[in-house]
Amino acid sequence: MWTEKGVLFLKRQLLTNTMEDCEPPLFAFGIIADVQYADIDDGLNFKQTRKRYYRNSLKLLQKAIDSWNVENFKPNFILQLGDIVDGFNKKYDASQRALDTVLREFNHSPAVHHVWGNHEFYNFTRGALLSSVLNSKCYQQRSSDNDDFYAYHFSPAPNFRFVVLDAYDMSIIGREESSDKYQQSLKLLKDHNSNEDLNHPPVFSGLEQRFVKFNGGFSQDQLQWLDQVLSKADEMQEKVTVASHLPVHPLSTDPICLAWNYSEVLSLLQAHRSVICFIAGHDHDGGYHRDDSGIHHLTLEGVIETPPQSNAFGTVYVYEERMVLKGNGRMADRVLPYPGSLAGQCSI
Repeated sequence: MWTEKGVLFLKRQLLTNTMEDCEPPLFAFGIIADVQYADIDDGLNFKQTRKRYYRNSLKLLQKAIDSWNVENFKPNFILQLGDIVDGFNKKYDASQRALDTVLREFNHSPAVHHVWGNHEFYNFTRGALLSSVLNSKCYQQRSSDNDDFYAYHFSPAPNFRFVVLDAYDMSIIGREESSDKYQQSLKLLKDHNSNEDLNHPPVFSGLEQRFVKFNGGFSQDQLQWLDQVLSKADEMQEKVTVASHLPVHPLSTDPICLAWNYSEVLSLLQAHRSVICFIAGHDHDGGYHRDDSGIHHLTLEGVIETPPQSNAFGTVYVYEERMVLKGNGRMADRVLPYPGSLAGQCSI
């Protein structure tokens, strides 16, 4: 009888054979989420149920970058899915110092596309982020014209496009209290959550848990912009991967980590044949689901809650008919065929 380790070894061998026996990939990209570095002792998560390794997260990032740099087929870029430094840095007036420490490591990696999460906004104002290195939007020619949200798209290879979204566009963190978006977000939260501390979920189970302060949502302006980008991608017959800190499919995450208006985003994605994958962070346990439209919803395991002897990062190899994720540590290997594709003869 196969042991669990034996099955995992076989799957990894099959994946390796899949990659070696097929044509070389068109391009590759690295993925990592929730580093949440801070120069403080280890602690526990919000629920006091999981250990967080604040200093060691930097070491795991270093190992990830070292691994990407020695791969035979090196990643063209890295998707950093948000929460690059932890909110505790703000308490010790160490936000910029912590960010500089992490960014020094990324100086040795391929180009990085940064997604913004809740911990970015615990440490910095939206204005500060827009003028920082974490604003990878400013290096793109095809960003949104609306500076009120952080979103852009880029094409690393012909017929492929990536879209970075702002999951805290609607939020009470990172928004001035006098702004319309803050007031609208606060009203939405209080309509669903009667707790004095809005970081505590309104219920103990179910989708309503998502109405907490550490989540956010997407404005109608941003969704309209996304619809236009995806419509153009449909016309161009491109394959689109969307990145956001917050997941948008209930089966890809713990419900407490969902975007507030996840259903609107999900309906929009499923209305466009160009969309192949949605990648998120935030839920440190990770998750995966392929929806009825064939879109892969991949939630990345968080580095911050990864023990020192393990890791949580991956490299995605992109082919004509599929993407292949080679995970490391807690991140599993996956073959991700495109919607309507048979994934070619090399699928497993």
